[in-house]
Amino acid sequence: MTYPKPDFAEAAPVAAPVKASVAVPPPAAAKNPGGGGLGRRAGAVVAAVLPPTLTVLVIMALWQGLSGDSYEGLPSPSRIWLESKELIVDPFYDRGGVDKGLFWHVLTSLKRVAFGFSISAVVGIGLGVLVGANRWAHRGLDPIFQVLRTVPPLAWLPISLAAFHEANPSALFVIFVTSIWPIVINTAVGVRNIPEDYRNVARVLRLSPIEYFFKILLPATTPYIFTGLRIGVGMSWLAIVASEMLLGGVGVGFFIWDQYNASRISDIVVALAWVGLTGFALDRIVALLGRIVSRGDAAS
Repeated sequence: MTYPKPDFAEAAPVAAPVKASVAVPPPAAAKNPGGGGLGRRAGAVVAAVLPPTLTVLVIMALWQGLSGDSYEGLPSPSRIWLESKELIVDPFYDRGGVDKGLFWHVLTSLKRVAFGFSISAVVGIGLGVLVGANRWAHRGLDPIFQVLRTVPPLAWLPISLAAFHEANPSALFVIFVTSIWPIVINTAVGVRNIPEDYRNVARVLRLSPIEYFFKILLPATTPYIFTGLRIGVGMSWLAIVASEMLLGGVGVGFFIWDQYNASRISDIVVALAWVGLTGFALDRIVALLGRIVSRGDAAS
């Protein structure tokens, strides 16, 4: 007996042409790939810049409203502009001695920070690897590090002056001893957190200590190292500003203290803005370097 074919069996061949005839219009970005990418980048820039800009404007408006034109207490933004216009507009002037624009004071402080922080980075990473990799070194040194890292930066200044008898080496020592502890601690934590699989691979391949350091340990601990470096560079900047207030000479810390003695509070506010922006730039530079070295795995 022959059964008749069901209706859907005859309709099946028709489905393919119908499906093929459906055309989805390409998105607008496909017609102009560059324009879509440029629009997204512009949107990202606006999203990153607009909120803090509006916040600063609101804060300044409130500041202006609360301070008004009073000459007592904290000056208003309009008064700061009137009293420190030259310092704001021309930070590059140099009349000799300590009579310089804020750019030169900040540059002098940055040179000190760069030198002291570079030494603390090298020594701190080395000590961190030692403490993280060796159990006996960890037991012997970690308690000492935990005690010393709690000492305030300015507390080291008399010791450094007694040891070096000069202002500049003393400032460098304060930078070094203040910024080294987060580098040591974070590096040691990174070494201790290396996955056991990595260690087993090193044993199987019979890597030498030098090969293990460069091929296993250093790549695995890079995010931890740069986290410590970011904290350390911020503490370096704090330490140099504080120490320069007492050491004197050219530097942003000395400039702030000198303007305080001259009762120029408006100049101090301008200098604090420079200090904050410079510290933010240092943090961003170290973070960017960390992302480049670790290919995006460093702490953001």
